[in-house]
Amino acid sequence: MLDLTEKRVTGPAIRLHSADNVVVARTDIETGSNVEGYNIVARNLVPAGYKIAIRDIAEGEPVLKYNTKIGFASEFVAAGTMVHNHNISFGEFDRDYAYSRDFKPLELLPEADRATFQGYKRADGRAGTRNFIAVVSTVNCSATVVHEIANHFTKERLADFPNVDGVAAFAHALGCGMEMTGEPMDLLQRTLAGYIRHPNVAGALVIGLGCERCQVGGLFGAQDLTEGPQLRTMVMQESGGTRKSIEMGIAIVEEMLVAANKCEREPVSASHITVGLQCGGSDGFSSITANPALGAAVDLLSKHGGTGILSETPEIYGVEHTLTARAATPEIGKKLIDRIRWWKDEYAPGRDVQINGKVSPGNQTGGLANILEKSLGSSMKGGTGPLMEVYKYAEPVTTKGFVFMDSPGFDPVSATGQIAGGANLVAFTTGRGSCFGAKPTPSIKLATNTPMFERMEEDMDINCGDIIDGAASVEEVGQRIFDYFLHIASGGETKSEALDLGRHEFIPWQIGIVG
Repeated sequence: MLDLTEKRVTGPAIRLHSADNVVVARTDIETGSNVEGYNIVARNLVPAGYKIAIRDIAEGEPVLKYNTKIGFASEFVAAGTMVHNHNISFGEFDRDYAYSRDFKPLELLPEADRATFQGYKRADGRAGTRNFIAVVSTVNCSATVVHEIANHFTKERLADFPNVDGVAAFAHALGCGMEMTGEPMDLLQRTLAGYIRHPNVAGALVIGLGCERCQVGGLFGAQDLTEGPQLRTMVMQESGGTRKSIEMGIAIVEEMLVAANKCEREPVSASHITVGLQCGGSDGFSSITANPALGAAVDLLSKHGGTGILSETPEIYGVEHTLTARAATPEIGKKLIDRIRWWKDEYAPGRDVQINGKVSPGNQTGGLANILEKSLGSSMKGGTGPLMEVYKYAEPVTTKGFVFMDSPGFDPVSATGQIAGGANLVAFTTGRGSCFGAKPTPSIKLATNTPMFERMEEDMDINCGDIIDGAASVEEVGQRIFDYFLHIASGGETKSEALDLGRHEFIPWQIGIVG
């Protein structure tokens, strides 16, 4: 395999493994041009990030990238031909899960040698990277009220509370007209509870309508939440309706702000950092630049005692065996396959979703042929360390190191689950240019290529395109990302925070029947 960790990329095309029958165009390759180093002539224009066959590929033969199957030739493909979804087909194939075969224990740095950041220590032993007041709705019927309360607290009104990062509303479309018991309600309640007790939250006001299925009392009972000075509740039908509830909510938040402002940043270990790993608008460079660089940063974070949460179950499909082989125990690996089988056998059979083959038009335009190729890059965000645990959506993440959380591939829903699980940072790779932010957790945007970074620099934090440009190695960019984790965790402002993104991206996963 090409070692991009220390080496720098050169030449017009990149062969990622000696067994590959395709290479990736580093820059546009014109029709009729010689592809340096491969003794082939391009038969058609191959845009940057797309693949080109370096030898004849027979119909039905696997197409290999990183020596991993990303599909099968749907026709004879002559050397020098661009390889994409017009001549590569998605197909199932047997995989050896090899549970724990390649497991290697993580080598932690001594505590005295671990990095630190300026964080907010919480009573439960965790540490926050931000200091928010959360206004949470139990049901869509109180969504307007929680937004109006949060909107009242402008920067001008918060000027007297310099240690508070903001008042954020968390409204959603669920809470009633849904199953009263079972996994759909459990999932919603643990998502809400995860935000209420999040380490980036210094106080929370929870508001219900009064007649909904997700009752305030039911939520608190199921999730072992206890009302107190910094965890308050309100029911609109008992408070006099919309206007009076807004007025009462503003008064309650004003009281909580005083206590929240007493929290001050202090040095804490990087072991308190938990990063939700996301990718959106992936392209052909995702598996070469931003995703492996983020993986390198996660490897560093894990050595310092921190945690990286990989999610988006449909976007590891096809390469899940590379994760199960690294699982700390066979039982952990089997948990992952149980979630895969739930998706394939119960949740998405026969439906036109990406786990069944086809990726989004943006991914296709970016050079990705199908879910197998997308998953190859997506899984790299988790790094190379052992898989230490597998969680259901929004479950509290307590295990250190590299872990996995079941979630859809839709970024806001997936990130909502990670944040509910305790992620106090989000790292988001993108090739096409996803614009995403999250509250109460800062979102770090990692660009896979320089042209997009320069075009959308107001949204992008780090340009991983330096790798494809030959200006930096994966290892160097990974160190840059890790250092940026510490900077942002200490209060540095991300690009998404500068744009005040994250006010509408709280989207719990809706898996049940609406009726």
